[in-house]
Amino acid sequence: MGRIICAGLGPGDPDLMSRRAERAVRGAGHVAYFRKKGRKGQARQIVEGMLSERAIELAMEYPITTEIPFNSPEYNALLSAFYDDWAARLADLARATDIVVLCEGDPFFYGSFMHLYTRLRDRVEIEVIPGITGMTGCWTATDTPITWGDDVLTVLMGTMDEAEMIARMATSDALVVMKTGRNLPKVKRALARAGRLEAAWLVERGTMPGERIVRLAETEATDCPYFAIVLVHGHGRRPEAVPPTIQPRVEAAQ
Repeated sequence: MGRIICAGLGPGDPDLMSRRAERAVRGAGHVAYFRKKGRKGQARQIVEGMLSERAIELAMEYPITTEIPFNSPEYNALLSAFYDDWAARLADLARATDIVVLCEGDPFFYGSFMHLYTRLRDRVEIEVIPGITGMTGCWTATDTPITWGDDVLTVLMGTMDEAEMIARMATSDALVVMKTGRNLPKVKRALARAGRLEAAWLVERGTMPGERIVRLAETEATDCPYFAIVLVHGHGRRPEAVPPTIQPRVEAAQ
C-alpha cells in the first residue's frame, strides 16, 4: 500500500516552504494539485522547477470557478461529486504508490485538501505536512504585527452574510478577511459600516511576484483581485519602556 502525502506549500514564496515539504515534492513520483480549468494552478506554480522529470502530474480541476454561498444546493452538489470522484481515484492509485498532494498555505486551514482528507482517512494512510498560512505571509508583508497583548483575531470569509460580517468586524480587535475576489465590494461596505475601513489593508499575492499592499479605502470598486486578503491590525496592550525615575540631586556636604 502507498500513502497520500499532503504537502503544505506555505503562502506562495517557495523559500517559505518547510524542508520536509520540499523533500516530499522533489521525491514525488505522482503529484496531484487543484486548479481552475485552463489554469496552471497556484500550488503547481509554487513548485515550478522542483518536480522530477519522471513525476506523473494529476490536475484536479474544479467544476466551478467562483466563490458562491456555501448553502447553495448547486454549489454543494457539484463540489461534493468532484471530491468524491478524486478521493476514489487517489485511493485506487495509492494501493500501489505514494502520491503527493500539493496545497497552498496550510492544508488544515481552509485548504481544499480537507475535503479529500475526510473522505480518505479511513481508506488509506495519510500524512499531512503543515505549512505557513497565506494570511501569515500577508500580514508579515505589511511590516506590522497583526495582534498585540490581549487582541482577539477574527478570521472571516468574504462569502459571509453582510450583516453577520459587520457584527463580527465591530467586536474584534484584529481582522483577516479571506475569499475576497468578487466579494470585495461587500467586504468594503461592511468594514465602513463597522467603522474599520480606514484601518483596513488589501494585500494581493502576498510573498509572491506581483505583491501589492494598499489601503482598502483607496481602491476602486472594480479592483477585486482573486489572490487577496484584507487585514485590520490590532492595537492592544503592549509593554512600553518606562522612563527611569529621576532622583533628586543630593549636594555633597561642605
